[in-house]
Amino acid sequence: MKHMNLFTANDFSKKAMKRLLVHDSPYFKILNFNFLPGQGLPLHAHDIEGQVSLIVLEGEGEFLAGEGQTLPAKAGDIVVCNIAEPHGVQARTPMRVLVTIAPPI
Repeated sequence: MKHMNLFTANDFSKKAMKRLLVHDSPYFKILNFNFLPGQGLPLHAHDIEGQVSLIVLEGEGEFLAGEGQTLPAKAGDIVVCNIAEPHGVQARTPMRVLVTIAPPI
C-alpha cells in the first residue's frame, strides 16, 4: 500500500506547472499537476486507446475540450474521456489536478 499527501508532496512554481508521478503500473498511471493562474495543460490528444480522468482537488479554471469548448473546473469537478479525445486544463487560481490514465502510456 502506498500512502502520500499530495498537498505536501507537490508544490507550485512560477516558472511552469509542477508535475508529480504518483503511481505507475501496468494497470493505470496517476499524476498530480499543480498550476498557478495562467498555467495549464494545452489542448492535446494521444494516439492510443484508453481513458483519462482529470479531477480538480483545489482551485478553479477551465477544462479544455475539442472545437474550442471549455467547461468550468472547480474543486470536486471531474471529466472523463477517451485519451484520443482532445483534453486540457487552464488555471484561473492556484489549482491542483489529479490525472488518471488507464491503460498507462
